[in-house]
Amino acid sequence: MKKVLLVLALAAFFLNCKPETAPADTETKAGLSPDERYGELFAAVQMARVFKDSKTFADCTPKFTTDRILEKYAAEKDKPGFDLKQFVDENFEPPKSFSSGFKSDTARTIEEHINALWSVLTRQPDATSTGTLIPLKHPYIVPGGRFGEVYYWDSYFTMLGLQVAEKEDVIENMVENFAQLLDQLGMIPNGNRTYYLGRSQPPFFSLMVDLLAQMKGQEIYVKYLPQLEKEYQFWMNGMENLSPENRAYRRVVKTQDGSILNRYWDDRPGPRPESYREDVETAEKSDRPKEEVWKDLRAGAESGWDYSSRWLRDGKDLGSIHTTEILPVDLNSLLYNLEMTIAKAHELNNDAEQATLFRQRAEQRAEAILRLFWDPATGVFYDFDFVKNERTRRPSLAMMYPLFFKIAREGQADSIANNLVAMQFMQPGGLLTTPVNTGQQWDAPNGWAPLQWMAINGLRNYGKGDLAQQIKIRWMDINKKVYHNTAKMVEKYNVVDMSLDAGGGEYPLQDGFGWSNGVMLRLSSEDRQEMKQ
Repeated sequence: MKKVLLVLALAAFFLNCKPETAPADTETKAGLSPDERYGELFAAVQMARVFKDSKTFADCTPKFTTDRILEKYAAEKDKPGFDLKQFVDENFEPPKSFSSGFKSDTARTIEEHINALWSVLTRQPDATSTGTLIPLKHPYIVPGGRFGEVYYWDSYFTMLGLQVAEKEDVIENMVENFAQLLDQLGMIPNGNRTYYLGRSQPPFFSLMVDLLAQMKGQEIYVKYLPQLEKEYQFWMNGMENLSPENRAYRRVVKTQDGSILNRYWDDRPGPRPESYREDVETAEKSDRPKEEVWKDLRAGAESGWDYSSRWLRDGKDLGSIHTTEILPVDLNSLLYNLEMTIAKAHELNNDAEQATLFRQRAEQRAEAILRLFWDPATGVFYDFDFVKNERTRRPSLAMMYPLFFKIAREGQADSIANNLVAMQFMQPGGLLTTPVNTGQQWDAPNGWAPLQWMAINGLRNYGKGDLAQQIKIRWMDINKKVYHNTAKMVEKYNVVDMSLDAGGGEYPLQDGFGWSNGVMLRLSSEDRQEMKQ
């Protein structure tokens, strides 16, 4: 039934927009994920490496209706000399690469460069209904590089820079787009592509509402209360059906001590369409059931940390990924903030009963985070393996989220601050994501803008301004160094060896880049404000 409702919602999306490239006859399958839509053809293209990047074909726009393309493929595929790449070129338009044609002016400062990029990374309201893009009604910022659609959690960090650039209208448009998705789909997908409809990303919508309220006033909380509650319903779906015998359903879990907490999940089976070949190969190398591996890979993608040693049972091999057995400390901290934001919105709406209910839920979640995620022996927050009923003991910068949201106690903040150095997170270019080098992009030697921001501000919340300043200076320095050498802002940075680019993962280093731009501009603006005072 849920799938039927989702298909109907998507149909409404696509019926409300004009096709950008209208096929010869009416398209009836727009809105399907491309693996479902093209079946055998999709698998053949991905496994044959027609494109170096699996995401490219997932983002292609058909020149003709799905049925017509599949009929042609069935008729031609077994003929002598059939050329699959030529067939794809004849029947599909490649995706546009945002920022790829942008020419940097190295005479500009890094701040001037970022501000020049906003227009390049802006996508106008969508008119297409024939490819995998889910139409949005308002302009939005894309990250850049291979990412030509909006991304959920990226957007909050991009908005930090948009606020500095006084682009309030762009921030409001992006919040409106996410509210639209919540109204029409009951969720904010990973990105506005049909193949992302099985999963979301770290729930930062409440922080976006906070940001907009700073600019437009407290009434913003009441305006977006319905969407905040829809986000909460998505993450908590099935909570009322949990029991000691049935401890997990979708994204909600009941732990052995009775706490209700959350995990990452994906409702769809099979390899991810945008990383189809990679997921097939990962499952083939594993000794686990392939469907189980794909489910954990998809859940890991919902986390935004795709991928990291924190999800790996053996700490090193991607085939050992077990994301669906893990309660992440960052996700549960974000949901604490969502509960607190909903409580605040109800207070402003004069609904004391609902405000009390959500505040109580937030307090219960905070108590569970302190009880289950905090490890007194090592003095950091870890994720929690609810199947084993124990902490994972895989250190990562996710431990900074309870500081960012002021859940941690003072002594815990002291210990974490010390461990940033003792566990070797602190490096010449800022903070490592994890101190483990697995070849995955969310591990050493890489650092990422969103986690620097969460760490810096988490430390500030507990009076650790000196350490926060050191991290800020080191992070800004590596951003400036890479910009000076390449005239680019990039997705992630090698914070260990500042003479090298970042690497690892299933795709090359991307430039653009939305959240790096946003965080850098926000940190730089702090320096300007201090100079004025």
